[in-house]
Amino acid sequence: MTVTVRYTCPHCNAVVSVERQPDLADRSVTTVPQPGWEYASPDEAFEAADGIEFLCGEDGPVTDLEGNAIEGCGRPFYLNFVRFEQGVELEPDPPTYDGPRFDFDA
Repeated sequence: MTVTVRYTCPHCNAVVSVERQPDLADRSVTTVPQPGWEYASPDEAFEAADGIEFLCGEDGPVTDLEGNAIEGCGRPFYLNFVRFEQGVELEPDPPTYDGPRFDFDA
């Protein structure tokens, strides 16, 4: 069973839709890829990837927030899935939630 899930482009607020398994856990949508993460396109088998790379308006139809067809901006954005390693949830680098992060190397 699949579900249709909608994501908003962070560049222009266009809405894209993708069919996917309902048990995939989303972490964030970002304008840049997470370092070291593997991304699939929306038309690939992305269940084994760390996320999906969208090209706004080029990977299929997009709409505005009310559902009217529009043209996308053509810029990439990234859906990042929750990622685990040996049963432990990995944090994105840098985190894309909970405010700023400050890493100071001595």
